[in-house]
Amino acid sequence: MKNTKPYAITLDVGGSLLNKTGSWRTERPVYLDRLPPCNETCPAGENIQQWLYHAENGEYKEAWLEIMKNNPFPAVMGRVCYHTCETACNRVQLDEPVGINSVERFLGDQAIINVWKDEPGKPTGKKIMIVGAGMAGLACAYHLRLFGHEVTVFESSSKPGGMVRYGIPKYRMPNEKLNAEIHRIQDMGVNIELNTKVDDIVATKEKYGCEAVFLSTGAQSAKLIDIKSDQSVPSLSAVEILRGIEDDVDTGLRGHVVVYGGGNTSIDVARSAKRMGAQSVKVVVRGSQENMPAHYEEINEALEEGVEIVPLRSITEIKKGHLVLEKMIPSDGDRPSPSGEFETMEASVIVQALGQNVDESLFENLSELSLEDGVLDVDINMMSAMEGVFAGGDMTPSERNVTVAIGHGKKAARKIDQWLQGEFQKDSKKNEIVDYSMMNTWYYSDAPRTIRPTLDVVRRQTGFAEVVGDLDETNAAFEARRCMSCGNCFECDNCYGVCPDNAVIKLGSGKRFEFKYDYCKGCALCATECPCGAIKMEPELI
Repeated sequence: MKNTKPYAITLDVGGSLLNKTGSWRTERPVYLDRLPPCNETCPAGENIQQWLYHAENGEYKEAWLEIMKNNPFPAVMGRVCYHTCETACNRVQLDEPVGINSVERFLGDQAIINVWKDEPGKPTGKKIMIVGAGMAGLACAYHLRLFGHEVTVFESSSKPGGMVRYGIPKYRMPNEKLNAEIHRIQDMGVNIELNTKVDDIVATKEKYGCEAVFLSTGAQSAKLIDIKSDQSVPSLSAVEILRGIEDDVDTGLRGHVVVYGGGNTSIDVARSAKRMGAQSVKVVVRGSQENMPAHYEEINEALEEGVEIVPLRSITEIKKGHLVLEKMIPSDGDRPSPSGEFETMEASVIVQALGQNVDESLFENLSELSLEDGVLDVDINMMSAMEGVFAGGDMTPSERNVTVAIGHGKKAARKIDQWLQGEFQKDSKKNEIVDYSMMNTWYYSDAPRTIRPTLDVVRRQTGFAEVVGDLDETNAAFEARRCMSCGNCFECDNCYGVCPDNAVIKLGSGKRFEFKYDYCKGCALCATECPCGAIKMEPELI
């Protein structure tokens, strides 16, 4: 008798009498979108993977628009952000992390060159006042305009930009880039009142007919310690030095300059002093050089430029044109211990760079609001103890950096919009984070990281020209292509090709795939061979 059953499974789904094997499974594959670690660690909440996808295809404006959904300052962030996204990048375990920061800077600069614009939302008639034109305040203003609200920003200084302008030297953050991105926000209809210090929040709110307030004054008052002194060496603050450089006034950085402190601000002052012709520049740090809070890239560049780091020293006295230093003993804890041994160091000027505080005068007329340990407490919706008054940035409990401030501004704008509509919404639940173990990186080819050009050391010491250069279109696209699309299907067809049961169905370009479970026996080949970890095996439904 002739055997009518086929000897093999055909390529056409349903064409074989033997391939409905779904009932044999104990697990089934499921397509899902996981959260890439770069997105998860970005304090501004950028969808980094999505804009890298556009950039790798040369769709630079689309990539820029994707960034602008969360961050209106890509040219700024591409220069001053310390890119925790790159530290978290899964590719670091394969070769080197994707140069996310360099691609973002490229896109931000492209927007400035091509005068790309963003449009405000449909007018709502609602008015909001913002105190402080730093990154948090301006980011909040931008997002509020996207909602269509009217916004007035009050700034006590003569220029907007906050500590990005007055705290970061031009060799890191050129004014023309900062100005261009601020002007774009102003072009959306944001009104910035400069040289206007707000002394009474309630009175100003009523005067301008505003319905909500966002406070973001920043930490611009220097923390100073009282050092015993015979006044033979001038003692200045890092904040006034950096502000003086921006305003082009004499800072007194000459001769033997000593900077006291180990953070990024101390390094900025030291490198600025070298550019202003100081005879020598030393940074005195209480702890070890390895434990300095300053970013390692900034420290390394400072050392290249001739700045000397003097670790494990505490300044105890200023006497006869010298500093008296006590040697410190490293300990297992955060704080080194005094040794009782002393030495002297010649100094023409000492600059204290020991941190900043928020100006508390803003709260003098408000009993409901006060700073505790230098910060204002806010709830999960970023609203203070005073109804309708929100706050973010340096003045709230958080890490003090530009990226966090921009993220605060965005979140505050969204919460203010919800509050104006009468109800706060719960933040959406995040997807599962994809780690390296969930991926099959065999499929990714070797692709060395693109390095941004830098000025030679001699030129760096003679002026405030920008130290780090740009990517061009070719290497920006190449760098974006190094992204592994962690956790999200990019239609490589691996699952379609390896499935032995023809249970994977292509839905068309951009639509990904689906499983036909009647024909899937749960072998997990698709999940094993998925490069990006976008397939998960789950227990079979009973």
